[in-house]
Amino acid sequence: MLNFSTYHVPESVSISRGTAKDLPILACDAVGLITHLLQDDRRVLLYGPPGTGKSTLAKRIAAALAQKGRECRCLNADPGSPAFAVPGAVSLGLWYQHAWQILAMEPLCSLDAGRFRLPLISLVRRLTARESTGVLLLDSPGVVRGVAGRELLTNLVEAARVDIVLALCVEGRPWSLLDELKALPVAVYLVTAPAGAKRPGKRVRARERTRLWDAYLQSGFERCLDISALLWLGTPPPLDAVEAWAGRQVAFFKDRHLLAMAEILAVQGTTLLVRTTAEIDAADRALVRDVRRNAGGMLETAEPFASEQLSYLPSSDPASGVMELGGLRIMGRAGAVDFDLVNGEFGDPLLHLRLRHQGRSLLFDLGEGRRLPARLAHQVTDVFISHAHLDHISGFSWLLRSRINHPSPCRLYGPPGLAIHIQGFIQGVLWDRVRDRGPRFEIAELHGNRLQRYRLQAGTDTCERMEDTAANQGIILRETTFQVRAVFLDHHTPVLAFALEPVHELKVRRDRLHARGLEPGPWLKELKACLAAGERGVLIELPDGSKELASALGSDLILFATGKKLVYATDLADTPDNRCRLISLARGAHTLFCEAMFLEAQRDHAARHGHLTTTACGEIATQAGVARLVPFHFSRRYENDPMALYEEIAIVCSRVVKPKAAS
Repeated sequence: MLNFSTYHVPESVSISRGTAKDLPILACDAVGLITHLLQDDRRVLLYGPPGTGKSTLAKRIAAALAQKGRECRCLNADPGSPAFAVPGAVSLGLWYQHAWQILAMEPLCSLDAGRFRLPLISLVRRLTARESTGVLLLDSPGVVRGVAGRELLTNLVEAARVDIVLALCVEGRPWSLLDELKALPVAVYLVTAPAGAKRPGKRVRARERTRLWDAYLQSGFERCLDISALLWLGTPPPLDAVEAWAGRQVAFFKDRHLLAMAEILAVQGTTLLVRTTAEIDAADRALVRDVRRNAGGMLETAEPFASEQLSYLPSSDPASGVMELGGLRIMGRAGAVDFDLVNGEFGDPLLHLRLRHQGRSLLFDLGEGRRLPARLAHQVTDVFISHAHLDHISGFSWLLRSRINHPSPCRLYGPPGLAIHIQGFIQGVLWDRVRDRGPRFEIAELHGNRLQRYRLQAGTDTCERMEDTAANQGIILRETTFQVRAVFLDHHTPVLAFALEPVHELKVRRDRLHARGLEPGPWLKELKACLAAGERGVLIELPDGSKELASALGSDLILFATGKKLVYATDLADTPDNRCRLISLARGAHTLFCEAMFLEAQRDHAARHGHLTTTACGEIATQAGVARLVPFHFSRRYENDPMALYEEIAIVCSRVVKPKAAS
């Protein structure tokens, strides 16, 4: 018989959905709990919302048991805010010399116990299956609401073969899942949390979990592995999307036995570079979910690869009518790029990409330009034209007029014949009052594996031929941070599809910067420029006047991540060759902008005019493994029911992004 005479039942305790009269309410006193509940070895679940002191109570119970010469183990089942061991894992510890000593751990590779509750419960079952003496405390996650809370509570009790549940709650607040607690087939006691108990803030939790992760990796070393040689488990990003891998937590196994947990530093081709704490050369499988180090160095839950914002917006000019300007305007973000499908789903193709950190813009096709402000034309450095049909090039008039008196040339890329078409636009205007202030253009036509280049200026009659340049593997523009690749497709005339392929993004680790006492400044820009250009041997002068090699600073302060690939394709026939070429170009892309001119019922009509149907568009995106499909260039015959197009694409492609409403 238990004696509760030393316990106080607070009068102010609030109970919802029933009463606690049939469940004893105990004070949070470790010695009292041991005296009345833990005279023998027991398995105890510490249950409650965040901030109720579960981890603190576990340490106090362990310390009190140690004074009596008794062993105490703790199973940390909170991967997001662990009291000890490694975040992203379930760990078993033994209390020894005033601290938890890790006996074993199993990786979850997620901080989200609610979302990944089923694998979490499996890991708890595996660790508690070990034969052990003494008291075992199970420090549970703070997931105490909804379906996830109910499933975790009941299944943790079963998986760990729990004898006693101590349900903690702050005085004055209701206990969570009280009915479920009453229904458990074990002894349940309600425990009032210590006065002043509260949940640490988000930043505090992030710093603490990052400290634990850094401590685990402190004695680590770098290793390279072949991505293709491993079986990938969990919920990894697409293998072709290397930009989503840097900073991820990963666990390596051999024959289902954990070798080590590690952090991915970079992906280069099929080679995976990681920092690990043990030899992993023999690994045959790897587990990745959603733990990732952010640009500030903090360990956090990564966003799903294609979760960045994307909006379908009506016309900014209600008087003009949405459909008059092409339907819903599509705007969003992909990594360091903001995009705007300016004329919407039905209007002339015109994709504006804003490179946020470079203060410049790129345009893909040049349809009607009424929606673009003239000042934007001065930020456009490069324009990529798929072909010279009027709906893809009529906006050149906007560009031409807006760049008068701009000293720098704008570069245009396209298929053979583009220079003649551009020259025709220019010569159709009288330039007598502009003289030498006429806008300048450099035209590059793709001919096989080379670019034929021309120079034009409004107000002159000549089209100056420039030196040809190579376009190996279709790369028509190469810069330090990105490149643009083009492939020819057939639209009953040659057209080009384009891929913007970021080479890498260099993100400063603010935690390392702060730890070294370094102030940000122009030296960081110089460091990133040297690393981007491969000049790792350059000495960088720091704010205190000292100098260090760019290579050393890069390893310490910079997180390398490849950006997100975008692909633009429109006006192509549904032929096997077109499909093969476009799938190859778009493979692993983050966002694919692809035309879907007609419903599948009009397939014959689409074939006559050299366009894709909705089904063809979706099948190409699926086979390319893109993370997000944005269909556009719809036939205006569907203006009254655009959702029919999206729904038909969705049948064959789950990655299509649909507006919430389109009418």
